[in-house]
Amino acid sequence: MNWFLDQFVSFNSSSGNKLRVLDVGSYDVNGSYKPLFNSKKVEYLGLDMENGPNVDLAVSSPYHWPSLKTDSFDLVISGQAFEHNEFFWLTMEEIARVLKPGGKVCIIAPNGFHEHRYPVDCYRFFTDGMIAMARYVQLDVLHASTNAAPSGMHDTWCKEGEEDAMLIAQKNYVGPARIINRQGYKVKPADQKDLLNHLEIYQKKKDNKIQSLIMKLYRLVGHFL
Repeated sequence: MNWFLDQFVSFNSSSGNKLRVLDVGSYDVNGSYKPLFNSKKVEYLGLDMENGPNVDLAVSSPYHWPSLKTDSFDLVISGQAFEHNEFFWLTMEEIARVLKPGGKVCIIAPNGFHEHRYPVDCYRFFTDGMIAMARYVQLDVLHASTNAAPSGMHDTWCKEGEEDAMLIAQKNYVGPARIINRQGYKVKPADQKDLLNHLEIYQKKKDNKIQSLIMKLYRLVGHFL
């Protein structure tokens, strides 16, 4: 999340208004993002399903936030919460709705990690899945990656078995979420390299060799089919 703030966010508003930040899934289990926004220039709101540490607003449904106005937040963040969200695409509709035009969302969700039910554990995510989240509500993708880090920082950013996927996207329209045209939509795979923003994918050399062998076998089998 620090990298997102450094690369994509300015705390200096030209209007003089505070930067409004919504943290979705903010309940403090093993730490929170709130210290990153400890500034007089920021208005931080933690949202979750039940009252508790670091929760300012407890909602009855993760898919309906009637107390939050449309086009009202500059940033929406969410870390390690979407795997517990049964219908996360519906939450994306609310995220898109409450974002201001020009507002940004950053979502970090596990690609690896063991099952941990709070109260359920439904999903693991890849880069294409993060891109799909943004496309569903027609947000512009600024960054998408899985298990990536700045050059030379993989030892501190990446841990085997606890890999993460990250999405950064921007709302460039006014009003409620704009859902894709479900009848006319066609898949257009994104060039993932263009969305790394100079981060590098971490992969052990052993894994590279195994993947290379699998691809060779795949091409060999395909040759005889």
